[in-house]
Amino acid sequence: MSVEIRRGTDRFVDRAPGRRTSHAFSFGEHYDPEHLSFGPMVCHDDHLLGDGKGFEDHPHSDLAIVSWVVTGALRHVDSTGTTSVLTPGEVGLLHTGAAVAHSEVAAAPQTRFVQVWLTPPERGGETTYDVLPADLTQGAGFVEVARPIPGATFWVARVADGETVTTPSASKVHVYVSRGALLRSSLAEPLHDGDAFLFTDEPAHDLTAGVDSELLCWTFDAAGGFPG
Repeated sequence: MSVEIRRGTDRFVDRAPGRRTSHAFSFGEHYDPEHLSFGPMVCHDDHLLGDGKGFEDHPHSDLAIVSWVVTGALRHVDSTGTTSVLTPGEVGLLHTGAAVAHSEVAAAPQTRFVQVWLTPPERGGETTYDVLPADLTQGAGFVEVARPIPGATFWVARVADGETVTTPSASKVHVYVSRGALLRSSLAEPLHDGDAFLFTDEPAHDLTAGVDSELLCWTFDAAGGFPG
């Protein structure tokens, strides 16, 4: 049983004209053997883009890529001919299959999105892209919005100031504050925008918002066969 706090200020940061990216795990030139992955999650990035800025065509293989727009709008174009504009309240789910090339460019000023890469249990397969709506209301707690690979579930909660929500239970649970803040608790000092809890073999935990907040949660069940 363990609880890790990953502060936004401890993430690896890359900057380019019109773009700022913070990485939770080792990525590119950034290497930290203590932060390589969490279950099947091998990338958890928070991107801020200027209008028309982002990532031009680049390849991927053997990943499930999940994108959540916090503000603005994100245009996805891939080598299968799929084009989509993702807005807040929608999940973009790309199964790369054996190989795909895609671009991700802001379709609005000050576009911020959080993207997670997961390693699926099997390699290869077909490339698919889906946009999934999230039916979110304050007070509903954590709402399930996607199951990209076996054993992995993505949840979102929109929490009002002073409201308490309970995390889902699983072998591994990752809770990210995409907007707002959590109050001090027995687990930690207050968590702010960009901070995360990483729970391993923990019971469910109650989290209380200090202001209106949005929490992005991943749960990973051992039955899914993901790496440790």
